[in-house]
Amino acid sequence: MNKHSMIFIGLDTHKEFHEVAYCEEQRGASPVHYGRVSSSKVSVKKLLRQFESKYPSATLHVVYEAGPCGYWIYRLITSLGHCCYVVAPSLIPKKPGERIKTDRRDALKLVKLLKSEDLTPIYVPEPEERRKTPREERHPL
Repeated sequence: MNKHSMIFIGLDTHKEFHEVAYCEEQRGASPVHYGRVSSSKVSVKKLLRQFESKYPSATLHVVYEAGPCGYWIYRLITSLGHCCYVVAPSLIPKKPGERIKTDRRDALKLVKLLKSEDLTPIYVPEPEERRKTPREERHPL
C-alpha cells in the first residue's frame, strides 16, 4: 500500500459544506481537489476515515480558516488523534493581484501553504475559556 508519513488536508469551511483538497508529503506532489463534503460531524469523520484507509501509516494534518463555523471542527479532528491547524484569514499569504477566489482554489491554497509551512496557526481556546458575550454578562442564567 502507500507509504506516507504525512498527508495534508485543506478545508474551505462553510455552514452547509466543506470544500476539500489534499496533498501527499513527498517532494513535488501537487495538491489534489478531493471534492465537497457536508458540514456535519458524521461527514468529517467519514472523510478522515477514508484518508486513514487510503494512507494507513500516515499522520493527517488538517487546516482550515477561522470563521463563523467556530472550533468544533478543530476539536473533532484532534479528538480523533489527528493534527489540526486553524489559521486567521488575515495571516494567509496572498500574491499581488490575486483576486479570483473560489472555494476550490481556497482549499487547494490552504493545503499547499500548510505543506510548505507558510501558515501561522492561531490559538484555539478550550471550551471553558470561551468569553461571555456582553448579553450573557448582563443576563446570567
